[in-house]
Amino acid sequence: MVDHSDSADLRTLVTDADGGVVLFGITPPRLSTAPERIREITAATLARLDALNVDGLALYDIDDESDRNPAERPFPYLPTLDPAVYHAEYLGEWKRPAVIYRCVGKYTESELRTWLESADTDRVFSVFVGASSKAKTVRIRLPEAHALRRDVRPGLLLGGVAITERPDEHLRLIAKQQAGCAYFISQVIYNADAAKSMVSDYYYACREQGLEPKPVLFTLSVCGSVKTLAFLKWLGVDVPRWLENSLRHADDTLAESYQQCLTNARDLIAFCRKLGMPFGFLVESVSIRKVEIEASVALAGELSGLLGRGRPSQVR
Repeated sequence: MVDHSDSADLRTLVTDADGGVVLFGITPPRLSTAPERIREITAATLARLDALNVDGLALYDIDDESDRNPAERPFPYLPTLDPAVYHAEYLGEWKRPAVIYRCVGKYTESELRTWLESADTDRVFSVFVGASSKAKTVRIRLPEAHALRRDVRPGLLLGGVAITERPDEHLRLIAKQQAGCAYFISQVIYNADAAKSMVSDYYYACREQGLEPKPVLFTLSVCGSVKTLAFLKWLGVDVPRWLENSLRHADDTLAESYQQCLTNARDLIAFCRKLGMPFGFLVESVSIRKVEIEASVALAGELSGLLGRGRPSQVR
């Protein structure tokens, strides 16, 4: 393994983020996966990431979101390992920090409290995710989870979700910031203009209220097939019609989406630097296809290069 940066470095990068921070997002293996197979998957993942200059992992907490979107899900919902359990039991070789997502509505107050009390704040940060719809039955609501964290583990660096498609999102970000969020991670972005509008609204609203804007990490994900495109749209990602047409009719959908991710990244980097807005990126693959995962890894490497943090990977 390469010599990894420590959590203090990432904490500084996340809380400042002037030069950009890069995370790589992964979904834990399915709950039904045999332990030996989990170890094989983990070893392959770490081998891919070993040479990358990323600052940490983001481990997703998957929840059934059929309440938010009644349309048929392009990829079926299958329960996955608890990200905290996966991190503790299988990712011991990963020496950089991990951002562990928590869909807080899945947990009782007691369960969330127990995890907060046991979390190693030197190795673990978190992102609390609220209910996917107002109609969803939850065990604990997001404001209650924020209050619990302030009471039980205020030293846990906490982030929040940013959804660029919502016109009032900047107000939600300020409310989450005041509740203790030190950074935000967006939903997958294919519409850079929507992301820039949200960041601009947030930046100037903070200035009006005398607040320091917190870093926003923009999530980028390659799209290698029409089915993956359908899944992104099912998740609520805003894919402009012209871009959807380009992806559907491209000779190589993966290459087309990769170039668009790079175009959006360059646009967002230039915009945030000009504005003076702290920022970063999270790269993920919403597909489990090997070719899309490998393209996501290459994209993360190239983003590190764009941010002046080592040689960029080859464009796929």
